[in-house]
Amino acid sequence: MDQHADNNDQDDKRRNLIEIHNPGRPSSRPYVNCGCVALPLCVSCAIPSHMSCSAPNRTAGDIAARVASALSLAGLLLAGCNQKNPDPAPTNVQTETPTTPAELDAPVAPAPPSALTRGDLVSAAGQAASAYVEGQTLPEADPLVGRSFAVRVPFGCNGPSLPDAAKDERDGLAAWTWSSDRKTIQLSMTPGDWTGSALLAETDAAGKWEAVEGFWIPRPWLASESCPAVQADPSQTEALPASPQTVGLAAVFEAGSSRIGRRDGRAYEFTIRAKGNEPLSPPDKGYRMLLEGRVASFPNGRAIECRAPGPEQRPVCIVAIQLNQVSYEDASGRTLSQWSSG
Repeated sequence: MDQHADNNDQDDKRRNLIEIHNPGRPSSRPYVNCGCVALPLCVSCAIPSHMSCSAPNRTAGDIAARVASALSLAGLLLAGCNQKNPDPAPTNVQTETPTTPAELDAPVAPAPPSALTRGDLVSAAGQAASAYVEGQTLPEADPLVGRSFAVRVPFGCNGPSLPDAAKDERDGLAAWTWSSDRKTIQLSMTPGDWTGSALLAETDAAGKWEAVEGFWIPRPWLASESCPAVQADPSQTEALPASPQTVGLAAVFEAGSSRIGRRDGRAYEFTIRAKGNEPLSPPDKGYRMLLEGRVASFPNGRAIECRAPGPEQRPVCIVAIQLNQVSYEDASGRTLSQWSSG
C-alpha cells in the first residue's frame, strides 16, 4: 500500500512539471485538463484517447513521448483555431455610373467649324463669279453666313508705295511708306466708302445698311497669306500696273446700329520706329493686315454678290461681313497694332 502511494505521488509531480498553462495570465479561450496538460477546448476534443497521459500502466518515458506528440498536434490545431476566414471578394461592384439608353441615343454636338481663311473666301468668291456668269439661281440659304473668318492680307511686298499715289487708288488697300528722314515707317489703310457703289445699289442694300466700308483682297489668284515668290522682271524699265481689284470684303453697318468700329474715312495708321541708334531696315517680306469677324448676308440672303460690265470682264465679287477686329502684323506674325470694335 505504501508503494502504491509513492507511485501516485511521483505521477502527481510529473504532472506538475509538464503542465503548460499559465494560471497568472487569463485566457480568452476556455481550457480543459487533458489528464496532464491544460489545452484549449477547441484542441482537447481533437486529441485521440490513446494519446492521453492519464492512461494506466504508462511509464515516464511513454508519458513524455505522448505529451510531446500531443503538444505538436495541439500547436497545429491552435494555428487553425486562430485563422480567420478571409472576407469574401466583392462581386458585381460598379465603379462607374451606368449609361442610360437616353444618354446613348443623345446626339453629340458637332465641333464648331474653324474660321474661314483668305484661301476659303477667295475660293468662294471664284465659285460665286462662275455662278453669276452662268446665270445660275442660287438658294437663299448660304452656308457661309454666320461663319467666323480670319483673313490676312499681305501688303508692301514690293517695297513702299509711291508717295504721289492718288488717295482714291489707295482706298481699301494697305500700304507702307518711309518718313522724309527714313527714320520711321508708316503703315496705313483707309477703308473705301462703298455705301453708294453701283454693286450695292443693285442689291437693294441701301435701305438695310447705313454705311459700308470696303477692304480689297489683292491678287485673288493667290490663296496663301504671304507675299508672292515671283518677282518682277528686272528687264522691265517701267513698273507694270496692278490688275484691277476683283475681290473685296464689305464691312456693313445697319441703320440705327452702334457706330463703334466705323472709321468714317479715318485710316488705320501705325508708325514703326527704330530702336536706339540702329537704322530702320525695310521689311523683306512686307507686312500683313489681319481682318477678323463674321460673314454677313446681302438682302437676298447670300454672303457674296458679283457684278461685271460684260461677259469678257472678270466679275467683281464682294463678301458682306461684320468686322470685329483689325490688326497689323509683321511677316513673322508678330502683332504690331490692333483695333477692336468692342
